[in-house]
Amino acid sequence: MRCRRPQRSHDGSLYASLALIVGAAVFLTAALQRRANSRTQNADGLLIEQASRLLARRDRVNFNTFAIHNAPPTVPDHYRR
Repeated sequence: MRCRRPQRSHDGSLYASLALIVGAAVFLTAALQRRANSRTQNADGLLIEQASRLLARRDRVNFNTFAIHNAPPTVPDHYRR
């Protein structure tokens, strides 16, 4: 009879892969939580955020489906070309 060689177990690479995936998930969760908790402390940052919100609101109005597909061609948008 032939002796069978013990089969190599690849459990180590499986555990390493799982540890890598879990580590990446923990890192991304921590990074997102830290970013969500950051606050703007000065007036300049608040003014920049306010301007960005107003620009986004104007873009939602100017480029929604109704405005794009149903507006007559003579209606100008608010952007210079």
